[in-house]
Amino acid sequence: MSATKVLAGIAAGLGLGAVLGVLFAPHKGSDTRSKIANKSTNTVNDLKLKFSNLMDEIAHTIDEEKGEIKGAYSKANSKMEQITHDEPVA
Repeated sequence: MSATKVLAGIAAGLGLGAVLGVLFAPHKGSDTRSKIANKSTNTVNDLKLKFSNLMDEIAHTIDEEKGEIKGAYSKANSKMEQITHDEPVA
């Protein structure tokens, strides 16, 4: 099957679907557009909230890791100080 036939079939299917959708639509176009707009707004707001929560979690995790790294650094630094002071001077 050639690409031209496939594209023609897809175009015909889309056209037929659009015509049938208009003929059998259960609501007026303005109602449908309003529902689509509301759903889109709700979806965008939901995604913004999820993204904001994700960013808060990442920031919290980074802060925790910074604290752990600072603690490990202080502990290593103390050990180094202890080792260098314990060595006899030649």
